[in-house]
Amino acid sequence: MPDSTKSIQTSIIVPCYNEKATIHILLDALYEQTYPRDAMEVVIADGMSNDGTLDAIQAWKNQHPDLSVTVVENHARVIPAALNTAIKASKGAIIVRLDAHSRPDPYYVERSVTALAEGRGQNVGGVWDIQPGSDHWMARSIAVAAGHPIGVGDAKYRYSDQAGYVDTVPFGAFTRELLTQVGLFDETLLSNEDYEFNARIRQAGGKIWFDPQIRTVYYARQNLAELARQYWRYGFWKVHMLKRYPSTIRWRQALPPLFVAGLVVLILLSPFTRWAGYGLAGILAVYSITLFLAGLHLSVKHKTVVYVLGAPLAIACMHLSWGAGFLWGMISPQQRKTG
Repeated sequence: MPDSTKSIQTSIIVPCYNEKATIHILLDALYEQTYPRDAMEVVIADGMSNDGTLDAIQAWKNQHPDLSVTVVENHARVIPAALNTAIKASKGAIIVRLDAHSRPDPYYVERSVTALAEGRGQNVGGVWDIQPGSDHWMARSIAVAAGHPIGVGDAKYRYSDQAGYVDTVPFGAFTRELLTQVGLFDETLLSNEDYEFNARIRQAGGKIWFDPQIRTVYYARQNLAELARQYWRYGFWKVHMLKRYPSTIRWRQALPPLFVAGLVVLILLSPFTRWAGYGLAGILAVYSITLFLAGLHLSVKHKTVVYVLGAPLAIACMHLSWGAGFLWGMISPQQRKTG
């Protein structure tokens, strides 16, 4: 890292809610960063946790007084509001956004700051190394499925090892000065706030830089029910983001809702016309074979036989939940819930 970047004051902002069991993982990872501790501060925006998270943070602070950690209250209890609250309470010239479910690589902050200092982009980020949320076979299947191109399309931050310009990155690092150009995070979007923020950066002439050497572990959902809720929310709020930025839609975002809509139409028509039944059977057969082959590939790659079943189930859950959420978002008015 060039000497000129070592003294740049950097704020790590973290939305948090009921993370007593895992918040120390993130804090330990931040403590082990190669970036100078006296040039870092951590600002955690807590959504009124009631599981002892605040006590856990205080206990960690007492044991590590040489890293500045501040907790601010996020009364709105939604992620974009948490980010904005943390930004307003922070002091750094550079802001690095992380998640309470993440464990950044020791070089994460250093490489992020260096990329910004070199002018690589106005927002820089890297790879999500997705790990299972538990040791259950389904949790492990969800983790590998969430990093497979069939499951996530061309979202490079989940699997790519090639640096370059992209539409979006997870979390990201940017200068405080950028916020005077594009504004804070949109608090009316309860999901997709990163993508919408990056869309404004690109509309203002900025670039989003992806560097696979900037890495963080992200812990995936533990079961299909949690995964379905997560991807339904992603799909629902993606619609409301695209209503504002229709030019940002990508092929990977259109396929799941088209697939779900096609299945619904064919199911409804099947009792009345034979060709609809044949079409439904054909589509499901091709889809099932494709997912089976993906599961077989992952099973051989990771030498874990359960992925033959688990990965297809997880990928199908992501596709169907995201697509259904997207379709529901098209006919449902945007609602902002803060409770």
